[in-house]
Amino acid sequence: MPNESSVEDRILTVPNVITLVRLACLPLFVWLLLSTDNALLAGALLGALGATDWIDGWYARKFHQISTFGKIFDPVVDRLLFFVSIVAIIIAGAAPLWFCIAVLLREAVIALATLVLAALGARRIDVTWMGKTATFGLMFAFPGFIWASTSWPLQSTFEVLAWVCAIPALAASYYAAALYIPLGLGALREGRALRSPKP
Repeated sequence: MPNESSVEDRILTVPNVITLVRLACLPLFVWLLLSTDNALLAGALLGALGATDWIDGWYARKFHQISTFGKIFDPVVDRLLFFVSIVAIIIAGAAPLWFCIAVLLREAVIALATLVLAALGARRIDVTWMGKTATFGLMFAFPGFIWASTSWPLQSTFEVLAWVCAIPALAASYYAAALYIPLGLGALREGRALRSPKP
């Protein structure tokens, strides 16, 4: 096993490279959806990005490559993928507007709360299982909506499947956001306690 402190300080690790590749696919998704009007391929790419969301974290834990940079980089990329892809979907009119706004609003609140807590000295909060599950469901709902916006013969089937993923995932995402409130307050207390001078 590699020295844990040396791994913590590394930036160039396999999990971080995987995360970087996922980020690099984001402009390709936007181009496919908005410039080429290739909704089928754009939806497939977004589905692949959602399906591979767990790989970098799993690899980091499995092969002891958890790094301080990765702990920040991975959730930032996840949020960026969410924001940019949903804005592109809104522009394309490929999903219900109210649903897109509900997801973006939740993400914006979480992002703002994270920045405020960090500025106040809170320790970093790990993503919860519920939050990850909700994100996973949403990342499959949106490709379904994209495919449902096409004239493909299976359009109605994908619309049904999209809603089957969308409603539970949206509810779970807001429930996860509520769970972050006590976690955030606890992280703030712990962070301040660690920074307070010892008597």
